[in-house]
Amino acid sequence: MNVTTGKTPLTLEQATLGETVSSLPQKPLDKPSTVTDEPLVVIEPTRSWVAIDLRDLWAYRELLYFLTWRDVKVRYKQTALGIVWVVLQPLLSTLIFTIFLGKLARVPSDGLPYPLFVFAAMLPWTFLSSAVTSCSTSLVGNANLITKIYFPRLLMPAASVAARMLDFGIAFIILIALMIYYGAAITTTILLLPLLVILVVLLALGLGIWVAGLNVKYRDVGVMLPVGLQLWMFASPVVYPSSLVPAKYRWLYNLNPLAGILDGFRSALFAGEINWLALGISTIFIFALLVYSAYAFRRMEKGFADVI
Repeated sequence: MNVTTGKTPLTLEQATLGETVSSLPQKPLDKPSTVTDEPLVVIEPTRSWVAIDLRDLWAYRELLYFLTWRDVKVRYKQTALGIVWVVLQPLLSTLIFTIFLGKLARVPSDGLPYPLFVFAAMLPWTFLSSAVTSCSTSLVGNANLITKIYFPRLLMPAASVAARMLDFGIAFIILIALMIYYGAAITTTILLLPLLVILVVLLALGLGIWVAGLNVKYRDVGVMLPVGLQLWMFASPVVYPSSLVPAKYRWLYNLNPLAGILDGFRSALFAGEINWLALGISTIFIFALLVYSAYAFRRMEKGFADVI
């Protein structure tokens, strides 16, 4: 059936559809519908002098957990020995130093069995060395993530340090076993140990943040870092006691932040005399380094996505 409307005959369906459309409320077309009314978030570099935005870090605290857990899983994925590698590194180093320095060179150990003497210092040193090395590649190794989304870049080196704390905890069990084997007595000085662990973690974090930012712009930092860490180990009381250093150079030796920490570790574990002067110098140095590294990292952070 056709309906005539002047010029062109319409079918009944077309006429009915036209009436239905004309009966609908018409939206005014004076203002086009756009999406500009949606809120926009603009990320700009901050001009604040504050080194760390704690509120921003707290907002992304769950991301720190997932980055830490990812580092742990990736490191032990498809490994034959798995977490045994955590124990093998300080144990093998202790064995080598015991043979060549303890037995052949007869290096003194302040009255302690040389393996126990070395392992007590190798434990914090291995944590520091591995954490700083891991931090140095934390940003470069996640370039695809940094260039695509926003999150506090400080979480990358912080996750590397947090992942190594698991290794430290596992290796500490071996230290307790060695203390039981050699019959080392536990005294109240061990209560100082948590403070020393915190200082080592802060030292690793401060140094790791700094080298992570530098390695983005200067890739030779990653090449020089293992050499510098190896030299630093022999300049610290890891395989020899601080008492071996002549008294007239002791003040210069105490400027090494690891001198007070490693001596403090041994003193806390084996009821030795604590060098409070060296420990105080180490504490001041660590907090100064942490503040400087955080401020320098924030300044360098603005150009990470451009040069990485």
